[in-house]
Amino acid sequence: MPRSISVQSAIVEVVRGPSVECRHLVDIVIADAEGSIVKSFGDAQRLVYPRSSIKSLQALPLIESGAADRLKLKPRHIALACASHNGEEMHVTTAREMLAAAGLGEHCLECGAQLPDRQSDRDRLAVEGISPGAIHNNCSGKHSGFLCFAVEEGMDPQGYVRVGHRVQKAIAQTLSEVTASPHGQDNCGIDGCSIPTWTIPLENLAKAYARFGVGEGGGRERSKAMLRLRDACMEHPEMVAGTDRFDTAIMSALKGR
Repeated sequence: MPRSISVQSAIVEVVRGPSVECRHLVDIVIADAEGSIVKSFGDAQRLVYPRSSIKSLQALPLIESGAADRLKLKPRHIALACASHNGEEMHVTTAREMLAAAGLGEHCLECGAQLPDRQSDRDRLAVEGISPGAIHNNCSGKHSGFLCFAVEEGMDPQGYVRVGHRVQKAIAQTLSEVTASPHGQDNCGIDGCSIPTWTIPLENLAKAYARFGVGEGGGRERSKAMLRLRDACMEHPEMVAGTDRFDTAIMSALKGR
């Protein structure tokens, strides 16, 4: 249903030459760690699929369960579990290390094959006669984290992407708690890397990440897990995205702030 433009709507204009070609309505919510909305534009309650922005929260069970510690995962591995990476050699190598720690191989990944993001990495694979695989998928770090969690919790890793698998049930429960939003059949879809994804009110998502950024609002152990994930990403911004990526550039420039 079309939405009317109000004075509180944020609008992005796309221009071609001297003229505006199209306008996009943008919903924006800025929250603080105390749970207050500092500023919003548009519809703060709009249900959104958070897509890759939810990855750091999806990695909480890997930390909270103790799986990361038992497998002796390093900060670079933990950062990759939160990543939408380029599929560069450093990302592929790190994902393979995670899988090896769990006694698994890249054939266990169920995220689907994908070309690396950068042309230079695609060319390298072609020259070496290597077909792109699931290990090159921008979500392979997250999926490797899921598999590490599954193995360490005594689960059968096969089918870990399915909504009824214990891995996804644990993630859904965690996300529901952190976002104060239901994660059930009525608001569930399938993400681009084959796992279930749930709609969340934009306001709830903003509050969840405001708390995540300072390790607040989840009890002592959850707060520690949040800060560990945050710190790993800030220590290894190259793992979160990669070469020539905005995410990595701004995290590097901010130096932990």
